[in-house]
Amino acid sequence: MSAKLQEYRDTVERHLLDKSKPWTKYFDKVEAQTGVNRVYIFVGLVAFTGLYLVFGFGAELICNAIGFVYPAYMSMKALESPQKDDDTKWLTYWVVFACFSLIEYFSDFIVGWFPFYWLLKCIFVIWCYLPTEYNGSMIIYHRIIRPYYHKHHGRIDDVTNSATRLVADAISNVRKNN
Repeated sequence: MSAKLQEYRDTVERHLLDKSKPWTKYFDKVEAQTGVNRVYIFVGLVAFTGLYLVFGFGAELICNAIGFVYPAYMSMKALESPQKDDDTKWLTYWVVFACFSLIEYFSDFIVGWFPFYWLLKCIFVIWCYLPTEYNGSMIIYHRIIRPYYHKHHGRIDDVTNSATRLVADAISNVRKNN
Protein backbone atom coordinates (compact mmCIF):
# COMPACT_ATOMS: atom_id res chain seq x y z
CA MET A 1 0.00 0.00 0.00
CA SER A 2 2.74 2.47 0.90
CA ALA A 3 4.52 1.82 -2.42
CA LYS A 4 1.34 2.76 -4.28
CA LEU A 5 0.91 5.90 -2.14
CA GLN A 6 4.52 6.85 -2.84
CA GLU A 7 3.87 6.37 -6.56
CA TYR A 8 0.85 8.73 -6.35
CA ARG A 9 2.87 11.24 -4.34
CA ASP A 10 5.68 11.17 -6.90
CA THR A 11 3.20 11.67 -9.74
CA VAL A 12 1.58 14.63 -7.98
CA GLU A 13 4.96 16.15 -7.19
CA ARG A 14 6.12 15.72 -10.78
CA HIS A 15 3.02 17.58 -12.01
CA LEU A 16 3.43 20.29 -9.36
CA LEU A 17 7.07 20.82 -10.42
CA ASP A 18 6.34 20.81 -14.17
CA LYS A 19 7.32 24.31 -15.38
CA SER A 20 4.92 24.04 -18.34
CA LYS A 21 1.90 23.95 -15.98
CA PRO A 22 0.22 27.25 -15.05
CA TRP A 23 0.14 26.50 -11.31
CA THR A 24 3.86 25.81 -10.85
CA LYS A 25 4.88 29.45 -10.28
CA TYR A 26 2.23 29.81 -7.55
CA PHE A 27 3.39 26.67 -5.78
CA ASP A 28 7.00 27.89 -6.10
CA LYS A 29 6.07 31.14 -4.36
CA VAL A 30 3.96 29.58 -1.57
CA GLU A 31 6.54 26.86 -0.94
CA ALA A 32 9.33 29.45 -0.70
CA GLN A 33 7.35 31.68 1.67
CA THR A 34 6.07 28.93 3.98
CA GLY A 35 8.83 26.33 3.82
CA VAL A 36 6.11 23.68 3.40
CA ASN A 37 6.53 21.11 0.64
CA ARG A 38 4.22 21.79 -2.30
CA VAL A 39 2.73 18.29 -2.12
CA TYR A 40 1.45 19.01 1.41
CA ILE A 41 0.13 22.40 0.28
CA PHE A 42 -1.68 20.65 -2.58
CA VAL A 43 -3.13 17.97 -0.27
CA GLY A 44 -4.29 20.72 2.11
CA LEU A 45 -5.99 22.59 -0.74
CA VAL A 46 -7.68 19.40 -1.93
CA ALA A 47 -8.88 18.58 1.60
CA PHE A 48 -10.16 22.14 2.14
CA THR A 49 -11.94 22.13 -1.23
CA GLY A 50 -13.50 18.74 -0.50
CA LEU A 51 -14.81 19.88 2.88
CA TYR A 52 -16.06 23.13 1.39
CA LEU A 53 -17.92 21.25 -1.35
CA VAL A 54 -19.75 19.30 1.35
CA PHE A 55 -20.37 22.02 3.95
CA GLY A 56 -19.67 25.38 2.32
CA PHE A 57 -21.83 28.04 0.74
CA GLY A 58 -21.61 28.26 -3.06
CA ALA A 59 -20.46 24.67 -3.56
CA GLU A 60 -22.17 24.59 -6.96
CA LEU A 61 -20.15 27.61 -8.11
CA ILE A 62 -16.86 26.10 -6.92
CA CYS A 63 -17.64 22.75 -8.53
CA ASN A 64 -18.64 24.33 -11.83
CA ALA A 65 -15.54 26.55 -11.81
CA ILE A 66 -13.40 23.42 -11.38
CA GLY A 67 -15.28 21.87 -14.30
CA PHE A 68 -14.93 24.98 -16.52
CA VAL A 69 -11.82 27.04 -15.78
CA TYR A 70 -8.98 24.52 -16.16
CA PRO A 71 -10.64 22.66 -19.08
CA ALA A 72 -11.37 25.95 -20.89
CA TYR A 73 -7.77 27.09 -20.43
CA MET A 74 -6.39 23.75 -21.62
CA SER A 75 -8.82 23.78 -24.57
CA MET A 76 -7.48 27.18 -25.65
CA LYS A 77 -3.91 25.88 -25.33
CA ALA A 78 -4.90 22.84 -27.41
CA LEU A 79 -6.40 25.03 -30.13
CA GLU A 80 -3.16 27.03 -30.31
CA SER A 81 -0.91 23.97 -30.48
CA PRO A 82 -0.06 22.22 -33.76
CA GLN A 83 -0.93 18.76 -32.36
CA LYS A 84 -4.35 17.25 -33.04
CA ASP A 85 -4.34 14.81 -30.10
CA ASP A 86 -4.90 17.49 -27.49
CA ASP A 87 -7.80 18.94 -29.51
CA THR A 88 -9.46 15.52 -29.56
CA LYS A 89 -8.89 15.06 -25.82
CA TRP A 90 -10.55 18.35 -24.89
CA LEU A 91 -13.38 18.02 -27.42
CA THR A 92 -14.12 14.64 -25.89
CA TYR A 93 -14.16 16.21 -22.42
CA TRP A 94 -16.64 18.88 -23.54
CA VAL A 95 -18.93 16.31 -25.20
CA VAL A 96 -19.02 14.26 -21.98
CA PHE A 97 -19.44 17.40 -19.87
CA ALA A 98 -22.35 18.57 -22.05
CA CYS A 99 -24.08 15.17 -21.85
CA PHE A 100 -23.60 15.08 -18.09
CA SER A 101 -24.93 18.65 -17.76
CA LEU A 102 -28.01 17.74 -19.78
CA ILE A 103 -28.70 14.70 -17.60
CA GLU A 104 -28.00 16.76 -14.48
CA TYR A 105 -30.48 19.43 -15.55
CA PHE A 106 -33.33 16.93 -15.74
CA SER A 107 -32.39 15.25 -12.46
CA ASP A 108 -31.75 18.45 -10.52
CA PHE A 109 -33.92 17.23 -7.62
CA ILE A 110 -31.14 14.77 -6.70
CA VAL A 111 -28.95 17.67 -5.55
CA GLY A 112 -31.27 18.47 -2.64
CA TRP A 113 -31.44 14.86 -1.49
CA PHE A 114 -27.77 14.07 -1.75
CA PRO A 115 -25.50 16.07 0.61
CA PHE A 116 -22.24 14.98 -1.05
CA TYR A 117 -23.45 15.72 -4.58
CA TRP A 118 -21.10 18.64 -5.35
CA LEU A 119 -18.09 16.80 -3.97
CA LEU A 120 -18.87 13.70 -6.05
CA LYS A 121 -19.58 15.77 -9.15
CA CYS A 122 -16.26 17.56 -8.67
CA ILE A 123 -14.42 14.24 -8.35
CA PHE A 124 -16.22 13.00 -11.47
CA VAL A 125 -15.32 16.12 -13.47
CA ILE A 126 -11.66 15.94 -12.42
CA TRP A 127 -11.59 12.23 -13.34
CA CYS A 128 -12.93 13.24 -16.76
CA TYR A 129 -10.02 15.61 -17.41
CA LEU A 130 -7.16 13.86 -15.63
CA PRO A 131 -3.94 14.32 -17.61
CA THR A 132 -3.77 10.66 -18.59
CA GLU A 133 -4.23 9.08 -21.98
CA TYR A 134 -7.39 7.19 -21.04
CA ASN A 135 -9.19 9.40 -18.51
CA GLY A 136 -12.86 9.44 -17.51
CA SER A 137 -14.08 11.37 -20.53
CA MET A 138 -12.40 8.92 -22.89
CA ILE A 139 -13.91 5.94 -21.07
CA ILE A 140 -17.42 7.42 -20.98
CA TYR A 141 -17.24 8.61 -24.57
CA HIS A 142 -16.03 5.31 -26.02
CA ARG A 143 -18.21 3.03 -23.86
CA ILE A 144 -21.48 5.01 -23.71
CA ILE A 145 -21.76 8.12 -25.88
CA ARG A 146 -20.08 6.90 -29.07
CA PRO A 147 -22.11 3.67 -29.37
CA TYR A 148 -25.31 5.64 -28.68
CA TYR A 149 -24.30 8.22 -31.29
CA HIS A 150 -23.60 5.56 -33.94
CA LYS A 151 -26.93 3.90 -33.25
CA HIS A 152 -29.05 7.08 -33.31
CA HIS A 153 -27.15 9.74 -35.27
CA GLY A 154 -29.50 9.51 -38.28
CA ARG A 155 -32.53 10.43 -36.20
CA ILE A 156 -30.57 13.08 -34.30
CA ASP A 157 -29.46 14.62 -37.63
CA ASP A 158 -33.08 14.65 -38.87
CA VAL A 159 -34.31 16.44 -35.73
CA THR A 160 -31.40 18.89 -35.85
CA ASN A 161 -32.01 19.66 -39.53
CA SER A 162 -35.75 20.15 -38.92
CA ALA A 163 -35.06 22.48 -36.00
CA THR A 164 -32.54 24.44 -38.09
CA ARG A 165 -35.11 24.86 -40.88
CA LEU A 166 -37.77 25.99 -38.41
CA VAL A 167 -35.46 28.60 -36.89
CA ALA A 168 -34.34 29.80 -40.34
CA ASP A 169 -37.98 30.09 -41.45
CA ALA A 170 -38.92 31.98 -38.28
CA ILE A 171 -36.04 34.42 -38.77
CA SER A 172 -36.99 34.87 -42.41
CA ASN A 173 -40.61 35.61 -41.43
CA VAL A 174 -39.52 38.15 -38.82
CA ARG A 175 -37.30 39.91 -41.37
CA LYS A 176 -40.13 40.02 -43.91
CA ASN A 177 -42.54 41.53 -41.38
CA ASN A 178 -40.08 44.25 -40.31
